[in-house]
Amino acid sequence: MNFKESFLHFIWKFQLFDKSFLATTNNDVLHILNQGQHNTNAGPDFLDSKISISKVKWFGAIEIHIHATDWQKHAHHLDKAYEQVVLHVVWNEDAKLIRNDGSPMPTLTLKDKVDKVYIDRYQSLIEYKQEISCTPFFDQVSMIVKRSMFDRVLLNRQEHKAEAINEIWKASNGSWEDTAYKLLAKNFGFKVNAFPFQKLAEKIPLKILQKHSDNLFQLEALLFGVAGFLKEVADTDEYALRLQNEYLFLGHKYDLLRHEFSLHEWKYLRLRPANFPTIRIAQFAMLLYQQSNLYSFLTSFEDYHVLEKQLSVTQSRYWQQHFKFNVLSFSPIGSLGKSSVENIMINSVVPLLFAVSKFKNEQIFTEKAITLLEELPAEQNAVTAIWSAIGFELNDAFDSQAAIELYSNYCSPKKCLDCAIGAAIMKTNNP
Repeated sequence: MNFKESFLHFIWKFQLFDKSFLATTNNDVLHILNQGQHNTNAGPDFLDSKISISKVKWFGAIEIHIHATDWQKHAHHLDKAYEQVVLHVVWNEDAKLIRNDGSPMPTLTLKDKVDKVYIDRYQSLIEYKQEISCTPFFDQVSMIVKRSMFDRVLLNRQEHKAEAINEIWKASNGSWEDTAYKLLAKNFGFKVNAFPFQKLAEKIPLKILQKHSDNLFQLEALLFGVAGFLKEVADTDEYALRLQNEYLFLGHKYDLLRHEFSLHEWKYLRLRPANFPTIRIAQFAMLLYQQSNLYSFLTSFEDYHVLEKQLSVTQSRYWQQHFKFNVLSFSPIGSLGKSSVENIMINSVVPLLFAVSKFKNEQIFTEKAITLLEELPAEQNAVTAIWSAIGFELNDAFDSQAAIELYSNYCSPKKCLDCAIGAAIMKTNNP
């Protein structure tokens, strides 16, 4: 049989084996009084367990392996954390273990105690070749279980994002305004140019831009200048020349010239002109011009539709007619599109609200984030298409974000037994 140790963890956690006439491999009568708490951190697999061996009660940890000799392979005999193990649970006892104090290691083998139905279900899940392993069984699982798992992974996803935002906050000396600026800048690069946009925000301190927040031309000069687009401009492009002159003055004033990008850092491959980094920088400049307080703007809105409208910025007139300097567009370039605005709300506004909620311990921000996700439509991408293909309807952005998290961290790495849906399939109609 080919299986991972996680299968045995699952069997032990839910006690899915024959517990009649239990005994250790040394024929000592064994009773499991409490299987313990599954430990996903370093140390033994289950903590705070309670067992009885030959009527003597033991409190401690349970360690689980496929083979008994895995104990030495994993160097547990050298780790003091494993001295609290009161029972070694294995599939196959290929050697007798002796504790460091010379006493035999109490061992339970599961090889002949697990019903074949669990083994077959496990192998069906793990060996299924499609993207979502539980597809053949998905309809058998109750909607309550599915929804509870979606709720769980959505919160996990936002927790991880909140932790990343907290690192930005620390690097910003505890300024939520700077944090909002850097987070929003990265999102304006979307997937392709996220890193250079993030780098641009790090090279131009927000306090400099705020000094010129009432002058869109100067905001564009600073952003396009540091981004490297004004190093060489055509003599025929009057607007670019004006920006260049303005940037040379401001760049010297704020010591920004040494921070300029190389143009090769910006990506254009497979991007439509409306998504070019030049257009996104112009739109970002307009947002900074229209919103003097980004943190308040992103966290204090009362109406989702108002926020959506305010984020749908239209770039300056020049960038409605050009997609690169001195390169005219054949058709007018519109404002930041609906899907882009929704992307910003999902990937900037919602995580920021969760991060603020966690830091300030104010549940109202979490509620606001969840409400926003429930008001936004579900994302359309390769992962959400997989869920739709198996017949699971994604109603809103809450569902699509959860679906992405579940697929990425459970379905794709085949961690079916850590998923409530996979666990429900395993336990259906227990033998």
